[in-house]
Amino acid sequence: MVTDYMSVNEASKKWGISVRRIQKLCAENRIDGAVRFSRVWAIPRDAQKPIDGRLKSQRERKQNRA
Repeated sequence: MVTDYMSVNEASKKWGISVRRIQKLCAENRIDGAVRFSRVWAIPRDAQKPIDGRLKSQRERKQNRA
């Protein structure tokens, strides 16, 4: 059903990241179950926000030094 999916805008508000970042994550197949219909992404409502592995937080870096 259509109600089982959310738009990129809804996911952006839910996860607190930009629309463009979500589009990029969908294009990289990092969001399980995301499907594209023409130019629009449909993301399952129960999908989890992908882990951002780009950088460690300053707190984690300090803990690793100790």
